[in-house]
Amino acid sequence: MDKKVKLLIIEDDLFLLNMYASKFELEGFDVVLAEDGEKGWKTAIKDMPDVILLDIMMPKMNGFEVLEKLKSDNKVSKIPVILLTNLSQKDEIERAMNLGAADFLIKAHFRPSEVVEKIKKLLNIEQ
Repeated sequence: MDKKVKLLIIEDDLFLLNMYASKFELEGFDVVLAEDGEKGWKTAIKDMPDVILLDIMMPKMNGFEVLEKLKSDNKVSKIPVILLTNLSQKDEIERAMNLGAADFLIKAHFRPSEVVEKIKKLLNIEQ
């Protein structure tokens, strides 16, 4: 990557937050972290990341609420948001996609390296 891609990870599980942060930093990403939905929303507005990795089940503001706020704000509405969650019901996936998510990944189905590959593919970053 010539220019570092800025990734915002919004995740309340600190183990996963740090694991994904380390993995993406090793891949050359500039990583910004938020451990709840409210902080994630504010961080997205302040830091203007290139892409957002968003959990759904979080305190203060859940991922659906964050996604809805992001997509309704012209300043950040074009930032691709990938949901990374344990939720896997069809209606939850449909809701996320209808709100404007770029993708919906179920944590148990993807290793961190696969999540990195998904984001690189989404952003057309050579691998």
